[in-house]
Amino acid sequence: MQFTEIGGITLHHQLIGGPANKPVFVFVNSLGTDFRIWRDVIIRFAGDFPIVTYDKRGHGLSDVGTSPYRMDDHIGDLEGLLDHLNVKDAIICGLSVGGMIAQGLYARRPDLVRALVLCDTAHKIGTAELWNSRIAAVEKDGIAAITGDILQRWFTPDFHAQRKADLTGYRNMLTRQPVVGYAGTCAALRDADYTEAAKAIAVPTLCVVGDHDGSTPPALVRALADLIPGSRFKIIDGAGHIPCVEKPEELTALIKNFVAQLPPQ
Repeated sequence: MQFTEIGGITLHHQLIGGPANKPVFVFVNSLGTDFRIWRDVIIRFAGDFPIVTYDKRGHGLSDVGTSPYRMDDHIGDLEGLLDHLNVKDAIICGLSVGGMIAQGLYARRPDLVRALVLCDTAHKIGTAELWNSRIAAVEKDGIAAITGDILQRWFTPDFHAQRKADLTGYRNMLTRQPVVGYAGTCAALRDADYTEAAKAIAVPTLCVVGDHDGSTPPALVRALADLIPGSRFKIIDGAGHIPCVEKPEELTALIKNFVAQLPPQ
């Protein structure tokens, strides 16, 4: 395991080596998960590209820090980690809140970003009422109190019916995240709005969404794609909010096709 202190926060991360002439892939996880959600995508890139993934603050094995968070806190953590690892011109692949972190990183440090893959995310997610209600629920009764609703949004009915052991595993992942980290990131999501920042994105961008996504539905992700000049928009059939778990082959194929068409550095 690899741990690095960035601005007083210890981040759990993973650096997988790859060809020096290939861009680095950076994978950023969603609310209530850790970097293991990317495993079935990462194994399809390993050896062909260098890879960085990490647990954002308040999740997995990373420090909780001081909650509630601002999105700038999450962005600063990733910025500091990439500087520490001497990574520039990376392909940033972010899911849900990870996609918002990716957008914010580009706005702050475009030198770190060669291209963006924005999975099941948006320029603004949810309302203040939604996030305040979520925060109150988990602070009162714990994450387990909302798990049923969350898993319905994360995964399709077929996943629930046919992959029960996997469903149990991801339920465990969700409920074992620190409440303070989960609630703190809900506050960051509540207060973040990248509508104007999305319009200024000037690197190649792929926006991807599962057709059954109950958290950031296809219409919302399409609205993000419409804001970003020249972006591509793709729907993955038979996937919910976390296609890297449910449809990793399809997601990997979309990303590889996108990367193959990037202009030379």
